[in-house]
Amino acid sequence: MIRKLTVILVVLVTVFIGFGLIIPVLPLMVSHVGARPYNLGLMLAVYSAVAFVLSPLWGRISDRIGRKPVLVIGLVGYAVSFLVFGLAAHILWLMYIARIIGGGFSGAVTATAMAYVADVTTPEERTKGMAFAGVSIGLGFILGPAVGGILSVYGAAVPFFAAAGLALANAIWAATSLRESLMPQGRGAVVKRPSRWTAFAGPLRYLYLVDFVAQFSIAALEGCFQYFEMARINATAQEIGWMFAISGVVGALVQGGIVQRYVTHGREVPAMYIGLFVSGVGLWLITLSSNFATATLFMTIFGASNTVIKPTLTSVITKRTTLGQGLTNGLLSSMDSLARVVGPLTATLLFEVHMSLPFFVAAAVALLAMVLVYAYARSQQEPERILTDTV
Repeated sequence: MIRKLTVILVVLVTVFIGFGLIIPVLPLMVSHVGARPYNLGLMLAVYSAVAFVLSPLWGRISDRIGRKPVLVIGLVGYAVSFLVFGLAAHILWLMYIARIIGGGFSGAVTATAMAYVADVTTPEERTKGMAFAGVSIGLGFILGPAVGGILSVYGAAVPFFAAAGLALANAIWAATSLRESLMPQGRGAVVKRPSRWTAFAGPLRYLYLVDFVAQFSIAALEGCFQYFEMARINATAQEIGWMFAISGVVGALVQGGIVQRYVTHGREVPAMYIGLFVSGVGLWLITLSSNFATATLFMTIFGASNTVIKPTLTSVITKRTTLGQGLTNGLLSSMDSLARVVGPLTATLLFEVHMSLPFFVAAAVALLAMVLVYAYARSQQEPERILTDTV
């Protein structure tokens, strides 16, 4: 399995290094043009709104023509978006254009990469494969924010240019080294009514909603965490970068050492309960930050526990779906994007009311989402009970 996944995992690492590079400087770029925090929330939301619309389309295209060409196109699009944002250092409207471009191509990268993992793993291997993908994403977030914080010393736009170059190099690497995972005989296998909402007809709808909640929590954090810590402990861009890096290290260890090893086939639901509960507690703890150490600790508690949720629910969904893997992962990407529309807007608006409010709200939503996991688990028990009663 590792041999089949090596190239795509390297692609995921480098994609998210590029994505992580801009995390510590994005709020600074917005602040430099005199824009208020809600502009950052709106900018993140615009990116995700475009991704929400286009991600299933990219998934369907990859089901028809293969994963590799779609992934390469997406990486080139990412490179263009980072380059434009770097050139928009003092032009707010051009920043929005850059985010629209990035959102348009994001589904071509993330949804297609996860569909690739689903293609080359068996149902029994699926959770491990998704966990390895999560580790790769975590490693990207370890290196990206730290390097972005360091590069910000030379100018807030420098990390964007670095991310653009990395995305372009990644596209070349994928084009020359990645093997196509979807054989010709497996293409075109899409549902007759390929609407994204088809996935909500059965019990899997509960897990799609859990995915929404998990990503909502992350998006809310991204929308206001740096603003909060700047106000709370006078955090710098470099310190924010290290916070994300340390959280990423622990998250990667959790996914590689715990999820991959212990969350085996059939044990995903308990892992989701734990992930949601601890991430809710972590969000609440962030409001108690008093210095760099405590802010990093509390963010790490949230981040590491949240990383448990995505690979486990993705594993279950890709094993039980009746749709093509490209469309299925496109639907998951759409839920992520919808959460990233609602999350930053909600968080930055709540931040303007009180700086701790976004974290309280996100914590409550994460804890309430445990009810959705229970609803899914109960829906799976019903057929078994009926069968037992019949026998």
